[in-house]
Amino acid sequence: MGVTEIIIRTFLSFLILLSLTRIMERKEISEMTFFNFASAIAIGSIAGNLAFNQHLSILNGIISLIGWSLLTLLSGRIVIKSKKVRKVIEGEPLVVIKNGKIMEKPLRKVSLDVDALTALLRQKNIFSIKEVEYAIFEINGKLSIMKKDHKQHVTTGDMNIVNSQKKLLPTITGVVSDGVINTSNLEKLNLDTEWLNKQLMQAGIKTISDVFYAEVQPDNTLYIDHKNDNRY
Repeated sequence: MGVTEIIIRTFLSFLILLSLTRIMERKEISEMTFFNFASAIAIGSIAGNLAFNQHLSILNGIISLIGWSLLTLLSGRIVIKSKKVRKVIEGEPLVVIKNGKIMEKPLRKVSLDVDALTALLRQKNIFSIKEVEYAIFEINGKLSIMKKDHKQHVTTGDMNIVNSQKKLLPTITGVVSDGVINTSNLEKLNLDTEWLNKQLMQAGIKTISDVFYAEVQPDNTLYIDHKNDNRY
């Protein structure tokens, strides 16, 4: 493939890609679904092949590029008009916390573990699952949060109250995850399994395998989320 052909291919690829991106819907990266993102990568890949792949004719490259873009536009229009198709192509938001309880099945469906969930909560300035009434995992991978009523609006700062409770590092408050005790975090909190078992017994829990998640609160109480409580 000569230099002239490379220049022509590159110019055509750039021009067509620019035109198509102007025609297609504009979305911020943060608002794109996985399908949108995958489709954008595919279009970019076809444009790259049109520019440099000598085994792909210019005509076939243009047809592929325009064809894929038209299919993406068509699917976008269908998604807007049909809720059923939208559910198949883009998926649907899933409730991962309901009434302060972790919904295990939806959590696994979106391939999140408790550590990933708590990390997403910390990005929203929420450092305890106990503060959350509802959490919804959106189709763009973001987490929408509704705090419990008593955790909203008024803060200790608003009321000029100084909090005398000790501050706990949020990353070490989780002491049980999916039925497994985190002894390292217990030690960092100057607690032991005997204290944990006593707290669980007081909560009416006979075995650790019944606990999906547990975290220590600033007042040294234990927040417990049971397994198999995700009925909604």
